[in-house]
Amino acid sequence: MRLLLATVLLCVLPLPCAGAEVSGSAKNHGKAVQHAVIWLDVPGAPPFVQTKPVIVSQHNLEFDPRVLVVRVGTKVNFANDDKVFHNVFSFRDGKKFDLGMYPVGTSKTVVFDRAGLSRIFCEVHPHMAAYVMAVDSPYFSVSDREGSFAISSVPAGSYTYHAWRPGGQEITGTVVIGAGQPLDIRWP
Repeated sequence: MRLLLATVLLCVLPLPCAGAEVSGSAKNHGKAVQHAVIWLDVPGAPPFVQTKPVIVSQHNLEFDPRVLVVRVGTKVNFANDDKVFHNVFSFRDGKKFDLGMYPVGTSKTVVFDRAGLSRIFCEVHPHMAAYVMAVDSPYFSVSDREGSFAISSVPAGSYTYHAWRPGGQEITGTVVIGAGQPLDIRWP
């Protein structure tokens, strides 16, 4: 489904600038969507170099964060910060893995080496669920409780954007960065 064209102010020309912050909101049937993942396609993006650790914690029998977006090639540490054993796995779509049982105070690492959505579960605690969306783009964000999101340092130009939310379909559209409008994502 195509969404309306949206644009964002980049900078005052002719001064050079590194890029603009793309901001907007995500809504479903008029209500704010928390945990929506938004990313821009960037053909020929520079290679990814991970500079800081990315951690999904298991605490109080929940994953934190519940929804994570990372660039393809990111190493994610699944840390057991709980009071019990966990067995983290993903068996379909995205990255398939099974970390086996591991105790409190330890962590195991998964490299998300291909684009796509990985649904994450715990074999021991079936109510535990999380999502890791790996994207082949340096420009991405996750919406907050109010449905707001921001993507930093986006160069001027026309982009295809994608948006996904738990329980919803991925949608796509076009955005022109540089003209002054927010990028508002709407699921019908």
